[in-house]
Amino acid sequence: MEFSNSSQGNLFIHHDYSGNMTKDNETNSSGSETNSMACFQLQIPQELFLSLGLISLLENILVVVAIIKNRNLHSPMYYFICCLAVSDMLVSVSNVVETIVMLLHDHGLMDLYPGILRHLDNIIDVMICSSVVSSLSFLSTIAADRYITIFYALRYHSIMTTQRAVTIIAAVWLASITSSIFFIVYHTDNAVIVCLVTFFCSSLVFNAVLYMHMFLLARMHSRSIPANFNKKRRPSTSMKGAITLTILLGVFIVCWGPFFLHLILILTCPTSPFCNCFFQNFNLFLILIICNSLIDPLIYAYRSQELRKTLKELLLCSWFFGSD
Repeated sequence: MEFSNSSQGNLFIHHDYSGNMTKDNETNSSGSETNSMACFQLQIPQELFLSLGLISLLENILVVVAIIKNRNLHSPMYYFICCLAVSDMLVSVSNVVETIVMLLHDHGLMDLYPGILRHLDNIIDVMICSSVVSSLSFLSTIAADRYITIFYALRYHSIMTTQRAVTIIAAVWLASITSSIFFIVYHTDNAVIVCLVTFFCSSLVFNAVLYMHMFLLARMHSRSIPANFNKKRRPSTSMKGAITLTILLGVFIVCWGPFFLHLILILTCPTSPFCNCFFQNFNLFLILIICNSLIDPLIYAYRSQELRKTLKELLLCSWFFGSD
């Protein structure tokens, strides 16, 4: 079950150094069938990968710095959002590093040996895998946090203490990194793909159940309030946070969905000509994944006035010192 055309074959396909996005086993088993089909393959310049990666990296760094700087943002939900930004940074850093290495290699400025390539791909794969596992975990954690604020509002501060939040964060990162290393070591086993897809689907179901319960309660509550008062009433902070996380989850599904469809097709139709055509556009799926890291900070800033104000202060300070 090799996922790249390079000799090492890793869990995640990168826009690899040979420029060929087909898999070895697929090419050997159904190369003639694929060639007979007119497969559309979108060519994406490496410079676009680099530009999007750098922008998303800068955005997420600003989010992390803003949350650290502003004491009003020192709450469990924003700690989890900070970790979500770090997860996005893993995708950005892995993309930037790989693209720079590729550009240097293509211009003859760097010699790449098979052993170095293998280690580089393994590191990048662990970073991407850690990102997707931790992102799903923190999205689920924030959903649970919002659920507690709505249904156990009076007990929230005793349930979700800072110490407990830190413990959850440490546990999520430990589990994400450990499972990612495990997945990369055993990347040749189809069980790895099954585990990733199952985790993705179960996380979506978990979040969907919590959000449906929260929004049903909010709808029932709004109906019980007189119409005139309801028009003047502003959404509670808890529900606003739930709406924000719903948007984040929706963007995550749109951006990561094609990647997980890619994994499902590898299990269900690895030799199908149609699936091979789908596999050849993996660079497009990578762009979508990077766009998720790019869009998330914009959602944080748009939905949180306090975070938006802090980000403006950071940008103004950097511009002021830069102009001096």
